Amino acid sequence: MIRNEDEYKEAVARMQEETSRLQNHQASLEKEGLSEEQIKRLTDPMLSFHQQLVDDIDSYERLKRGDFDVLNNLYGLGRTLIGVRIYLNLSQSELADKLGVDQSQVSRDERNEYHNISVTRLNKVLDVFSTLGVTLSTQVNINSSNQKPSIAA
Repeated sequence: MIRNEDEYKEAVARMQEETSRLQNHQASLEKEGLSEEQIKRLTDPMLSFHQQLVDDIDSYERLKRGDFDVLNNLYGLGRTLIGVRIYLNLSQSELADKLGVDQSQVSRDERNEYHNISVTRLNKVLDVFSTLGVTLSTQVNINSSNQKPSIAA
């Protein structure tokens, strides 16, 4: 996951280099007279790496636009918090200042995608985001086919 503009710029440059490298590699394999199947087998790993870069870049650009995925559970909450910071154009250092912690703490939290942080720290992050106009909301949906449990008296 790309977490800041420097990583984004690096990923874009790497993607451009990989695109050129892939095209040159395919052309040299064609010159060697390899079949399409052989070329595909030899270039699939490069294509896979290239596609991962494209996906990471696309994801970062979506976050910058404020295009967030819906959370169906809390497993994606960490990525969402990182995405909100990116959308708000806050550096890790700026978020740390607002939270009253060291930048290294925010870096650690993001590297771990906020797994195992305390509810208190999570609330502090959400409070900072709220002061900047972003609120996280939850919704409870109950499947109508589920029966309410009966409570014995």
